[in-house]
Amino acid sequence: MAGGAVTRFAPSPTGLLHLGHAYAALVAQAAAGPGQFLLRIEDIDRDRCRADYEAAIYDDLAWLGLTWPQPVMRQSDRMTAYHEALARLAPLTYPCRCRRGDIRAALLAPQEGALPAGPDGLVYPGTCRGRSMADAGPDDVIRLDVARAFDALGIDRVAFRDQAIMPGQDHLLTRDQFQEGIGDVILSRRGMGTSYHLAVVVDDAAQGITLVTRGKDLFDSTYIHVLLQKLLTLPTPRYHHHRLIRDDAGRRLAKRDDARAIRSYREGGATPQDIRRMLAL
Repeated sequence: MAGGAVTRFAPSPTGLLHLGHAYAALVAQAAAGPGQFLLRIEDIDRDRCRADYEAAIYDDLAWLGLTWPQPVMRQSDRMTAYHEALARLAPLTYPCRCRRGDIRAALLAPQEGALPAGPDGLVYPGTCRGRSMADAGPDDVIRLDVARAFDALGIDRVAFRDQAIMPGQDHLLTRDQFQEGIGDVILSRRGMGTSYHLAVVVDDAAQGITLVTRGKDLFDSTYIHVLLQKLLTLPTPRYHHHRLIRDDAGRRLAKRDDARAIRSYREGGATPQDIRRMLAL
């Protein structure tokens, strides 16, 4: 939109929102300026998502003074879009039956010391890379063959710029760095039909998001998203990875920390202005 950005806040209804969520939502709204702030519910994990947590999201955000257009996009309503994107990527994917224990054992075999870890945990060693999609079973995840993806695009690196971290400079990963530090990412998880990485890329494009604001903990995931955007010929938005809100011990807040839930502060008599002061906004 002229004079502003289209931003979004995209929580998962798997627990009560905490101060970190409040900060992320308020940053996204402020970054939109005269543009548009959107809300998206990321509820692809049906085993953990609950209707009461989704209702609490709306209630807490409204209490903070946030408003957003209706209807709200919910990922559980968009499986057809994810399946279509996955079908487009099928020539570059393969089924994988490995569990976490299998991956750890495969990585331990040839080396000692720390195991390579990326945005999704241990970097997958490619055990199932030779399998065909025709061999996919109901319990398999679907992985992107990163080497074939780079070949298909004819590129040797992915890059993006960030408004908060070294603004004006490219953040980039070469093909080798991507394979060694991130690996063959999962595009469809067991029982979900998609993954966070695939869904967020498809949804940001569908909503016309021009600026993605989110925590620094997702910085490395952005390389994955830029690669998927190129493969699916989708636009790459601008990015702003902001600071994380931490507890007194320096740990990033988690939903299990009910003491810092927005609901707890509300029940304790805090005002929205109090929350903003706590967050140095």
